[in-house]
Amino acid sequence: MVLFNYETEFQLASESKYENWIDAVVESENKISGEINYIFCDDAYLHKINVEYLNHDDYTDIISFDYTIGNLISGDIFISLERVQENAKEFEVSFEEELLRVMAHGVLHYCGYKDKSVEEAALMRSKEEEKMQMFHVEQ
Repeated sequence: MVLFNYETEFQLASESKYENWIDAVVESENKISGEINYIFCDDAYLHKINVEYLNHDDYTDIISFDYTIGNLISGDIFISLERVQENAKEFEVSFEEELLRVMAHGVLHYCGYKDKSVEEAALMRSKEEEKMQMFHVEQ
């Protein structure tokens, strides 16, 4: 089950479309969707979590807490919409495209993908692109 929570005025245009897409992403990795919570927030909200839980005093676009057990994918994915907007400008892509990338990124971590080394980051980026394309396919 994919759930969406909002700590800002932002709201996804069609939650069911995003929910179906995330379920399809998880299935495409031969995993099962458990409870996946997306929490959309601002920089201040995510910064507080970063400091309190991770001891990092910086801004980020995403923080995820992974509760996956075996192939049952579960977790909380916090996304700063302000960072997504800034990154979209920096990478010269639309807000929607960058939001899809970050949403896919969080769930791909739960599926076992890492991004610490150059090789891992390249594979993660490739998987993000692959999964973003799935959003535009009728589920």
